[in-house]
Formats: sequence, structure tokens, C-alpha cells
Amino acid sequence: MIEAIRILLVDDQLLVRRGFGMVLDAEDGIEVVGEAGDGEQAIGLARAHRPDVVLMDVRMPGMDGIRATEVITAMLPETRVIILTTFDLDEYAFGGLQAGASGFLLKDARPAELVEAIRAVHRGDAVVAPRVTARLVELASPALARGGAASDAEERLAVLSEREREVLQLIAEGATNGEIAERLFLSESTVKTHVGRVLRGLGLRDRVQAVILGYELGIVSP
Repeated sequence: MIEAIRILLVDDQLLVRRGFGMVLDAEDGIEVVGEAGDGEQAIGLARAHRPDVVLMDVRMPGMDGIRATEVITAMLPETRVIILTTFDLDEYAFGGLQAGASGFLLKDARPAELVEAIRAVHRGDAVVAPRVTARLVELASPALARGGAASDAEERLAVLSEREREVLQLIAEGATNGEIAERLFLSESTVKTHVGRVLRGLGLRDRVQAVILGYELGIVSP
């Protein structure tokens, strides 16, 4: 029997938490193990329950979601955090990238999008919705810049094989492991190996940073 994906909901609005909770509790293979209304409570519950995925609001009283994300991802490296953001995408919410978040989810996402985002992050993919990507790059690239000039691209990518460069481009385009496998005629296990090598070779924490780097180096463009 496959173990359920264990979720921690973090939002200072009770109705938001209950709404997400109702959607997730109705899904097979997903279990809500706790709810928190602020960052400090989230850290305590994460330590106690060791969730697979945390849905993390940003603006909360006391400790905000960015700091809580930083603490949780450092404390529990296997736990993935999805930042909950509004349609307007507050600039400081993208501090979640540096704090260790694995992606972004709009609060007005449809139930199916919420469930798929959780499953995607749990299996190692990034959650960067198409309508978020351009704004994400605009706001987050300066914070993550590592020189970023197009002339630096070849030097940065020299550590990758030709196949790994192909994988990086597809990651930057937002492709999942399954989609990459289909495009390159590889098995998903082989794709996972290539993804790991790409991230390690470029010194990236996760696929979200790979997306950002792809835009910075001009591998893909908005």
C-alpha cells in the first residue's frame, strides 16, 4: 500500500485552511496532518509531524512564511514547501525561493491544480505555473543572480554533458520528469539521474532555481 502524502497547511485565515483541507481530505493518497496560523506554530507542527509537503502562506502575524520556510527546509530537508501567493504576487513572496521553497501556488487555484501541485512537488518536480513564470523571473532573478550575463552561459554550462544541457532546457521550459522522458526517449529513472546531475553540477538547490537560471542565461525566454 502506497503511503499517503502528508500535508501541513499554514495560513492565518481559518477559512482558507479549512477550504484547502476539505479539498485535500477528499483526495485519495493525501492526508492533512496539521494546520497552523503562523510561522512559529508551523515550525512546531513540522517538527512534530514531519510532513511531506507544506502549503505556506506568506503574510502572517508574528513570524512570516518566508522565515518559517527557511527554518523548516533547513530542519527537514526532505520536506517540500509550496508558497501560497495571491494573483498580484507580492514581491517579497519570492524570497521563498532563497528560503528553500519548491514552488508557488496561487490561492485561487482550482482544486485539481492544488492536488496536482502537491503531487508534483512530492515527486520532485517544481511548481511554477505558466501565468506565474514571467513575473517570477522578473522579480526573483536579481535576488538569485550569479553574474547572469549571456556571455557567462557557456562557462556555467561547461560542467554539463550535451544530454544534461537538453534536460536543463526542458526543466527551464517547465517540463516534468515524465514529459522530459517522453521528449528525449528516456526512462523516468534515467531522467531523474540527469536532473540530479544538472542540479549538483550547477550548484542549484532545486528545479525552481534551474528555471530561474535558464532565463538568466538565455536558454529560454519569457
